[in-house]
Amino acid sequence: MNGQILFDPLLPWTLIAAMSALAFLIVGIALWRGLSGWPFRALAAVALIAALANPSVQNEDRDRLSDIIVLVVDETSSQKIKNREAQTTDAVETLRSQIDALENTELRIVRLRDGANNTGSALVSAVNDALANEPRNRIAGVFTLTDGQIHDADIPMELPAPFHVLLSGSQNDWDRKLTILDAPAFAILDEEITLKLRVDDLGAAPNADGQTTLAISIDGGPAQTFDVPLGEVLEMPLTLTHGGRNVVHFVTPKADGELTARNNEAVVQINGVRDRLRVLLVSGEPHAGERTWRNLLKSDSSVDLVHFTILRPPEKQDGVPSNELSLIAFPTRELFLEKIDEFDLIVFDRYKRRGILPGSYFDNIRLYVENGGAVLIAAGPDFAAAESLYRSPLADIIPAEPTARVIEEGYLPTVSELGRHHPVTQGLDATASSQETPWGRWLRLVEVQQTSGHTVMTGMDERPLLILDRVGEGRVALLASDHAWLWSRGYEGGGPQAELLRRLAHWMMKEPELEEDALTATSDGETLTITRRSLDDVSGFVTVTRPDGSTVQAELNESDDGRFIATVVTPEIGLYRLEHDHLTTVIGVGPASPKEFENTIASSDILNPIAKASGGGVTTIETGFPAVRLVREGRPAIGRGWVGITPRNAFVTQNVTLTSLVPAWLFLLLSAGLVLAAWLREGRR
Repeated sequence: MNGQILFDPLLPWTLIAAMSALAFLIVGIALWRGLSGWPFRALAAVALIAALANPSVQNEDRDRLSDIIVLVVDETSSQKIKNREAQTTDAVETLRSQIDALENTELRIVRLRDGANNTGSALVSAVNDALANEPRNRIAGVFTLTDGQIHDADIPMELPAPFHVLLSGSQNDWDRKLTILDAPAFAILDEEITLKLRVDDLGAAPNADGQTTLAISIDGGPAQTFDVPLGEVLEMPLTLTHGGRNVVHFVTPKADGELTARNNEAVVQINGVRDRLRVLLVSGEPHAGERTWRNLLKSDSSVDLVHFTILRPPEKQDGVPSNELSLIAFPTRELFLEKIDEFDLIVFDRYKRRGILPGSYFDNIRLYVENGGAVLIAAGPDFAAAESLYRSPLADIIPAEPTARVIEEGYLPTVSELGRHHPVTQGLDATASSQETPWGRWLRLVEVQQTSGHTVMTGMDERPLLILDRVGEGRVALLASDHAWLWSRGYEGGGPQAELLRRLAHWMMKEPELEEDALTATSDGETLTITRRSLDDVSGFVTVTRPDGSTVQAELNESDDGRFIATVVTPEIGLYRLEHDHLTTVIGVGPASPKEFENTIASSDILNPIAKASGGGVTTIETGFPAVRLVREGRPAIGRGWVGITPRNAFVTQNVTLTSLVPAWLFLLLSAGLVLAAWLREGRR
């Protein structure tokens, strides 16, 4: 119960004040004139004014509320190294027992986990959220159990009670850390880039100025080992040799006594891109489809195109002197002997043997393909003739043999059953089926007999139209028609000519996304999605080797688009190795430098100013857990071996009773009696 006197005036306070002034003026005059009844007059005035003020007694029936102690327990990754997890568990139980021993006090525990997307320890946000869920007038203290390495200290925090930091870890802790200082996300193939990194010893390191071993591997290959100094910026030159994702793995071995090896390695993923794609287009003679190839290749700003058209073959004898010709000579030796390796792709568009290129040059082109080059043959009637490119050393790499028959009739190009799974033609037939009218027809087909490779498109009666093949390290494509240009002109509705030729050119230049036999993976949070692409039936399991060396089997299941998919949960960050059949790939999961392991040495530098400003402080639990005491608000809440909380004495009112202090009629009767007493007193005198 709690009572207090309240006033509910019968008249406005200003009027009561005026009447009080008038009454006391009259009493003053009576006193000045020496009237003996002035005390009774004064008491009568007081009684009258009290009656007008209408005093009442208010009694409240209160229930006392408990004080609340908020404890935020840091359970992020850095709190699980060495003995910190055990320290944390013991400290929570000790604080719980001390709070339970206090009268009318409750403990609220909040668990802090790793932040999403490598945001680190959001301890301040956790404290703010916990305080928002509790009445602030009941908060008697805020405790945090952490290593002090937080990543949201810039967020403001309004504390209604002392803030205490219970610091885990040990003053003898030390750790070795590998940091990637500078690594590009993209790099141009065959051009040297520089990665910057540093290896540091933090804390009470035994040999902070010494050396350590650094192992570097690319795409999971054999590691190269170097001796590197500690604490110095290291520059590593690197040249990417293939497009797509390149995974560079850095590891320094764990030293005796250091806290953890989780920050002793880093994975950098760099996308290899081509600076300029150099393409040599050789047209045997001017024709309607020549501009189609030229426009396609020139429309891509990343392509350097060298185009030659044979306008005046050697057999043409028109009597014009050579010094009067405006056309330049075909630089055959320079292109096909001296600089052939500088080209990424060579396109023969309706080219035939006309004595311009000797047999040794064709043999050099064959070697160019076997060593990793690419040749695309867009065949016209010349391919079926005696001067065909097939009647040259190129026959060893061409995937089909001409039958000498050229079919001049309309037909609809069709994606073959195998082509529906090949990245070059996958999905192209969906474009046709979504239209009211199918693709436009082509009007010529060079009949060939396939000898190798894969037929991804067919003509009439399922005759091969587009054949793709791998030869040695290189690639060859044969398009058995020169009428692709009809699609670009919109003949009978046209077709996806630009997309087909673009994919074809990029497949030949070994773009990773167009590989038909590939094992790839993508990471999204803790889920690793593995994609196996193949032209054959695929079954079985992908072997996944985790960063700790353990393995898990992921079953492949066919998806709607013909690919085979498997998923794996990856709770641990680091390098994962994937194997299936003859294919192997690696992928880095998680950031190159996890925030939780950037600084693993426990420190109070960040939280100490916040604690001091609230009246609290920092206590290291390695030396023993402090006693919890009650202190008055505004007093220091920390001392040697103890920490303080401030009781809030909060309550909730269950019932309110309002009772008049004295009835109004009693005040009036008292006032009248006093006035009468004054009159009698003065009359007797």
